[in-house]
Amino acid sequence: MRAVFVFRVQSAPMKRISRRDFLKLSGLMLGGLAFTPFLPGLTDFDDSFIVRVATTDVPVRKEPTDKSRIELSRFRDELVRIYGEVTADEPPHNPVWYRVWGGYLHRGRLHRVRVLYQTPIDSIPEGERLLADISVPFTTPYRYSARYGWQPMSPPLYYGSVHWIEAVEQGPPSAEYDGAWYRIFDELDSNVVYFVPAIHMRVLPQEMQTPLSADVPYGDKLIEVNLSTQMLYAYEYGSVVFQTNISSGVPSVRSGNDIPTITPTGSFTIMEKDPAKHMGYSYFGSQTTGNLLADVDNYVLPGVPWTSFFTRQGHAFHGTYWHENFGAPMSHGCINMRTNEANWLFRWAKPDPIAGKTSTRGQGTKVEIHY
Repeated sequence: MRAVFVFRVQSAPMKRISRRDFLKLSGLMLGGLAFTPFLPGLTDFDDSFIVRVATTDVPVRKEPTDKSRIELSRFRDELVRIYGEVTADEPPHNPVWYRVWGGYLHRGRLHRVRVLYQTPIDSIPEGERLLADISVPFTTPYRYSARYGWQPMSPPLYYGSVHWIEAVEQGPPSAEYDGAWYRIFDELDSNVVYFVPAIHMRVLPQEMQTPLSADVPYGDKLIEVNLSTQMLYAYEYGSVVFQTNISSGVPSVRSGNDIPTITPTGSFTIMEKDPAKHMGYSYFGSQTTGNLLADVDNYVLPGVPWTSFFTRQGHAFHGTYWHENFGAPMSHGCINMRTNEANWLFRWAKPDPIAGKTSTRGQGTKVEIHY
C-alpha cells in the first residue's frame, strides 16, 4: 500500500556517537523545543487503564447510550483515565462503554495505551535494521536540517505502531532528555531521516515473525472474510483454527482520485507482507494506483503493523492503532484488525515471514471475501 510521507527536508548526515558522548550534550539547550511529555520523572499518572482519543473529538455522555445528553467532549490525543466498563444494549456490534470523569465514552474511537519505558540497546550492526514499536501513548519524532536545525515532525508516532530502527545516535540536545535516540528507516523516502527517543520504543523479539503452522501447505490454508457479519475465519484443512471480528471498507465513500473505499469481494491470495508500513496512498512495489486511505480521519499513518497485502491496489490485512470499533466498517478498503491478531495472521499466512518484506510469487494463502 503506497503511503504518503509529508516531510521533505533533506536530513543532514549524522555521525555515530558513543553512549558516553550522549551525556556530554546535557549542557546544550535548544530554545523552544517542545518535547514529548512521556519521560521518567515528568509523568506520575497510573496507566493501568488509560485511553487516547483517536479521532477529532468524542462526546462524554451522561449515560452509556448515544441517546443520552452530552456532558462534554474530549479531543484528539487527550489521555483519559477509565474508571469502569459497562456493556450496554447499543450499539449492537460494540456495546462497550467506559466510565470516565463526567460520564461515559463509547470505546469505538478510543485507543487503549500504556506508558512503558524501555532500556535502549547499545548499538545496531551497520547495515542491519530491527523492528520496534512505540511503547508510550505517543511520541514526537524529530528531523534535522542544516538550514532549520532540529524540528518536531507531525503526526506523532502512536502506541503500538511498528517501525524499522537502523542506528543508535545523537538526537536533539534537549534539557529534558539527552539519552539515546533511534534513527528510523522509512521505505518511502530514505533521504528523510528522523529520530525517536529510544526509551519510547520496544525492540520486538524475533519470534513475532516466526511462522505459525509452517508445515501446512499453502493450498490447505484459507482466509475467509464475511463482510455482512464483519468476521474473519482462518482454516487449516477445512477446519477453523482462528476467528475474530474485523473492520472492512466503508461503503459508498470515495477517497482522493475518486477511488472507492469499499473492500473488494472475490478470490485473492496473500501477495506481499510488510511488518511496518507507512500508509496513506495505495502502493504496491513501484506502481502508483490511487488513494486508499486507512482511516477516514487519518491521511498519513506511519508504522501500520503487520500488513498482509492481497491486491495490487494495496488492500491488506493489518493491525490498527486508531480505533476499537471492530464489527463495523471503518477503513478505506483494507481489513482492519487488532494488532495482536494481525500479527497472528502475518505469521500464519503464507508466505512464511522472514526479516523484512516477503513476496509470494504465486504461493500465498488463499483469501475469499464475500457478503
